[in-house]
Amino acid sequence: MLIATVLSLFCRVLFQQGSLSPKKFSFWIYVLSLVPSIFLSRYLERIGSPRHDPTTGTLISSGEDLSHAGILEWCFDVVYITWACQVGSGLLGPWVWWLYLVIPGYAVYKLWGKVISPFVLGRSSAPVTQADDTGKKETLSKRQEKLRKRSERGDPRVQQLSPSLAYANFRG
Repeated sequence: MLIATVLSLFCRVLFQQGSLSPKKFSFWIYVLSLVPSIFLSRYLERIGSPRHDPTTGTLISSGEDLSHAGILEWCFDVVYITWACQVGSGLLGPWVWWLYLVIPGYAVYKLWGKVISPFVLGRSSAPVTQADDTGKKETLSKRQEKLRKRSERGDPRVQQLSPSLAYANFRG
C-alpha cells in the first residue's frame, strides 16, 4: 500500500502536476479511493496475522488463510484495482478512474447471475419424473436418470444389485 501511494504521488508530481490541487475533481477521487484501500488492507492484515494472549504470550489464533475464494478474494481485487487506478491516474491522467467502475459492474453481474435472474426468469431446477409400471411417478435426480439410461443400454459400468444385496453392501 505504501509503495502504491508513494508511486502514485511521485507520478503525479512528475506527469500530472495540476492533479494535486484540491480544486480538481481527480484529487478528490484519489483521496476517496484511499478509504477502501486503507480499510481493506488493514482488514486483510488483521485477519491474516496471528493473535497472541497479551498476558501469557500463548498463541490464540494463527490467522486466517488468505488464499480462500469468495469475500477475501474480492477484497484483494478491490485493493489491486484501487492501486492500479491510483498509479494509472498519476501516469496517464484522470480518465483511468473509469476503470474503477469494474468493481460495481462485477457486483451487478454476480448479483444478476445468482439472485435476480433465477427470481425473475424463474429458472426451473425440478427433478425429472418417471412413470413406472404401476402408474406412480418416481422422482429421479439427473444422476439417477443418467444411471437408469446406462443400465437400459446394458452398460457394464452400471451394476444392478438386488435390494437385499445392496442393503448388505451398504451395511459393510
